[in-house]
Amino acid sequence: MIALKLIETAQALFADDKGLLAMDESNPTCNKRFAEFGIPQTEEARRSYRELIVTTPNLGECISGLILYDETIRQTKKDGTSFLKIIVDAGIIPGIKVDAGAKDLAGHPGEKITEGLDGLRERLEEYAKMGARFAKWRAVIMIGPGIPSRGCVEANAQALARYAALCQEAGLVPVVEPEVLMDGDHSIDRCFALTEEVLRLVFNELYTQQVMLEGMILKPNMVVPGLTCPEQGTVNEVADATVKCLLRAVPAAVPGIAFLSGGQSGELASACLNAMNVRFRKKLPWALAFSFARAIQQPALEVWKGQEAHVQLAQHALYYRAKCNQAARRGNYPAAMEGE
Repeated sequence: MIALKLIETAQALFADDKGLLAMDESNPTCNKRFAEFGIPQTEEARRSYRELIVTTPNLGECISGLILYDETIRQTKKDGTSFLKIIVDAGIIPGIKVDAGAKDLAGHPGEKITEGLDGLRERLEEYAKMGARFAKWRAVIMIGPGIPSRGCVEANAQALARYAALCQEAGLVPVVEPEVLMDGDHSIDRCFALTEEVLRLVFNELYTQQVMLEGMILKPNMVVPGLTCPEQGTVNEVADATVKCLLRAVPAAVPGIAFLSGGQSGELASACLNAMNVRFRKKLPWALAFSFARAIQQPALEVWKGQEAHVQLAQHALYYRAKCNQAARRGNYPAAMEGE
């Protein structure tokens, strides 16, 4: 029964060429972004911004699932209506970020391990009772001189697999996010090799922990050069490298792949996703979708700036970026769309 529920939820998250919107920024991260625009770094400001997102008209046309933060899943509109009710009524599936963030990995200078396994079973049970149907855990892998080490990659892969097993035990679809960061001057070939190695190790651990692949979602980085690499790949080069890497490392049983944007602009992330679907959509065993945060939210935040009078325009900006990514899933995202 649980297995069937997991499969149905995973498939629903990829239905109708929709994707995920990540609004699971921690309070410090959210406050940092608010500070850039002079927005008060308060709980009420965060609540108002999240209300803007969840009440965006017609968002369910493009977005299948919303990834929430612990504070957000408990919040309400000003009139007292819970965000969870608004999300479900919009035909969107609620999800929840459950990791406790990346911390320094002992014995491995410059590397991180994601924590949060302690007490996770009980937290997942609570979130499931509240109405969440999927969860997310992010591991970060940095590329640099002498890193990542095998120990760092293996530790994060094991944590992802243990988290995923606990999710499925609780009836929640795990979104497994091993992110090879864009920071650095590494080449696209270096990113390819590292991403393939990370994915192979992650799926080996998922098998070991008996995670049902049909009831999970992979949220990887695209294969891209480092942000300061002098040779930035073209959109088609990124698309080709990413799909080639995934075909080598991701089992066909996985129902779908929802990319993170990883610091790309909204336009570039959409263009790369579009190129993958134009070139490979009919040849792949899994759906290629999106699970973007800033690449969808940033224009709305820039318009809103904490002003109630700007809410409607900000919602239009949010919906438009979601619409662009749905078009990219279909391979119908022309650059001219950005000028509308």
